[in-house]
Amino acid sequence: MTDSSAYPRPRHANSPFRPQAEVAVEQFAAGDRVCHDAHGLGRVLNIDAGGATVDFDGRTLRIETPFRKMTKL
Repeated sequence: MTDSSAYPRPRHANSPFRPQAEVAVEQFAAGDRVCHDAHGLGRVLNIDAGGATVDFDGRTLRIETPFRKMTKL
């Protein structure tokens, strides 16, 4: 069975519903200060294709992309 999030349903031209907006993934770099909705303030330690490793006041957590709850300061 395929994952439905990987293959979005096609949108018909005469559909009365608006298309879903593309999720803009914010770009981070190692050393950036960030604020996460659940974990608070932190500093990005490492970035890779699947996410970011962030130090939140001594707790190191991996945050997966897209970074919906994390913003750059």
